[in-house]
Amino acid sequence: MANESQELARDLGFLEAYTIGVGTMIGAGIFVLPGIVAGSAGPASMISFAIAGVVSLLTALSLSELATGMPKAGGSYYYVNRAMGTFFGSIVGWAMWSGLMFATAFYMLGFGQYLTFFYGDIPVAGMALIMAALLVGLNYRGTKETGNFQNVIVVILIGFILVFVTFGVFNVQWDVLRPFNPQGWGAVASTAATVYVTYIGFEVIATSAEEIKNPGRNLPLAMIASVLTPMLFYVLVMLVSTGVLPVDELTASFVPVADVAREYLGTIGAIMMVLGAVLATVSSANASILSAARVNFAMGRDKILSDWLNVVHPKFRTPGRAIVVTGIVILALIAIGVGIETLADVASFSYLITYALVHVAVIVMRRAGPAEYDPDFKLPNWAYPAVPIIGAVSCLAVVAFMRPVVLIIGTGVIGVGIAWYLLYARSHAPDKSLVGEAIAGGPASLSSTNGRYRVVVPVSNPNTQRYLLRLAAATAAGHDNAEIVAVNVIEVPQQTALAQGVQYEEERLKRQQELLANVRDFAEELDVGVRTRAIVGRDVWRVVLNVIEDERAQEVILGWTGQRKRLGAVLGSNIDQIVSKASCEVTLVKTGDDAVGNAVALVGEGPNAPLGARRAHDFVTYADGASLTLLNVQPPVEDDDAPDPETVGQQLIDRVAQQTGIETYESKVVVADNVRAALLEAVSPYDTICIGSTRSTSVTQALFGSIPEKIGAESEGTVAIVSGPQYRPRTVSEAIVERLSA
Repeated sequence: MANESQELARDLGFLEAYTIGVGTMIGAGIFVLPGIVAGSAGPASMISFAIAGVVSLLTALSLSELATGMPKAGGSYYYVNRAMGTFFGSIVGWAMWSGLMFATAFYMLGFGQYLTFFYGDIPVAGMALIMAALLVGLNYRGTKETGNFQNVIVVILIGFILVFVTFGVFNVQWDVLRPFNPQGWGAVASTAATVYVTYIGFEVIATSAEEIKNPGRNLPLAMIASVLTPMLFYVLVMLVSTGVLPVDELTASFVPVADVAREYLGTIGAIMMVLGAVLATVSSANASILSAARVNFAMGRDKILSDWLNVVHPKFRTPGRAIVVTGIVILALIAIGVGIETLADVASFSYLITYALVHVAVIVMRRAGPAEYDPDFKLPNWAYPAVPIIGAVSCLAVVAFMRPVVLIIGTGVIGVGIAWYLLYARSHAPDKSLVGEAIAGGPASLSSTNGRYRVVVPVSNPNTQRYLLRLAAATAAGHDNAEIVAVNVIEVPQQTALAQGVQYEEERLKRQQELLANVRDFAEELDVGVRTRAIVGRDVWRVVLNVIEDERAQEVILGWTGQRKRLGAVLGSNIDQIVSKASCEVTLVKTGDDAVGNAVALVGEGPNAPLGARRAHDFVTYADGASLTLLNVQPPVEDDDAPDPETVGQQLIDRVAQQTGIETYESKVVVADNVRAALLEAVSPYDTICIGSTRSTSVTQALFGSIPEKIGAESEGTVAIVSGPQYRPRTVSEAIVERLSA
């Protein structure tokens, strides 16, 4: 049975989405931070919570647009990586991951502090290490009850806080609130940076965008409401805390809200808040560990991190390695004695930098305007671009007031992201930044037909040019008003002016003219329209790409020797560049005998499989006496209830044939344990082999995948590997030049 894309049911209304958001933010910060921030800003620390809340509200609006326009796992990391490319994606990915680990260590130290309520001499760091290790172990094994347990905790915490605030406001001593702002407004701003850690969970709503009913309305409303609710709670908790206990006593306490509650609710009230703090710190730490593993997954999916981290445990079905690595860092942060305030500050720093880039991503997506970006919620005209600009500036302004030690550590985290990009991600992850499109003010369009189907054929070898032209003619024959453009390029070094090269390369120019004359003669034999272009340029690949753009070509056919090249090139330096950057279909041909003969097309689930089948069909239709076989290889199944692999393979073949309009063909399904070996053996009897490329990753990983390349290297017949058009956004430098030239 053919596989169908999975659709996520939209069954989350406003209330459900709002509950998810509130549940992530009514947590540890409200119990742990009052003592810390009171010492920094006094009673004015309640304003710090309000400032952090307003900054979060601005981010919630920008995230709402991005989430409904790009609903995919990874949250802020995914949005920034998609809009701004791998460089910023690496920074944000590492920032989010480190922020969650610092936040978890902060929660765990808060957990240890509240245990001192029962026994004053208990080792805070020791208890934090034990509980952190336990949570890492539980997440490693996986628990089905986590979700329901989390919901129960949220209900209990909200109940405790309502009791604390309701009774507390009637016990506020207004004299205790004076002086209200003893350290000045700079301290208030610095404290806003510390408390921002309490707001970092609201984007969990954005990651659920695909499951929310009427997301254009419910998602932004849920995000705004889920920020406003805890902001109100935080301000009221600080009002009560600094209005009941003097700042000095509050600052000296390891269990601040418990000591406050004791003043007007007695021991029962204190125990209630201790229980709430223990539940909140454990719940927040658990959620952070889970989120860290999901950030790892998103980075691994985009090749920024190695998939080694994302291997799922065969027994527990959890991303065990990612959880263990995350856990080791958390335990190390606790063990080396990083201060609890510093942990909170660094976590806040990481997310403030992330959210500043999220605001920039909104502007990039709006100005770039990629076709796939169609958000259900868009910032209204009065809010764009004001909200993302003010939001980004406010995030950075809060960062500017952080303590020097936090700025040093935070800058170090960013440095790790940059170093990782330079040493690993740049060569492994495809970079499709839209910053260039944003600068230019619109997307770079793919080649349009312009009324003609054009096939570009770079020619340089007299021994292969005839066969390449024959295959180009076969492709063109299926289209009305088709034309073949044969191109030959003479390369001259950078030190030589192009006109100078034309003047002094008489011998090479003569050979070029002879080569193209032979092309025109052969075209007359084939009875196809061919136009030739003789070009002198610096780089063959740049010239070919420019020809493709100038001609608005739909296909380029490239000759290939069948062997790898050295010095980092996968298939050859010019081929690598053309394949990875061409805005049209690319057919890479290793020429065999002149006759197409018996042709086979490999059929699989890859996006380019129909292209390979269609190209094979073009070849056999144009050739006399040629036949076409569509081949699929399936692994055997051990489960008796699983579909028969031969049936699955046949249905896949029939589906591809229907997609491409192929009516006459033979089917062949091979069932084998070793799919790779079976493929290599199955294609060996055929004269021509057509394969749709299996990858769309960066050149240095492999342009087509190991199996097509292996077939191309070992087969004695003709091998054609086909890739669909690659959308290549402008680079920043290209966009600036285009903007200045406009």
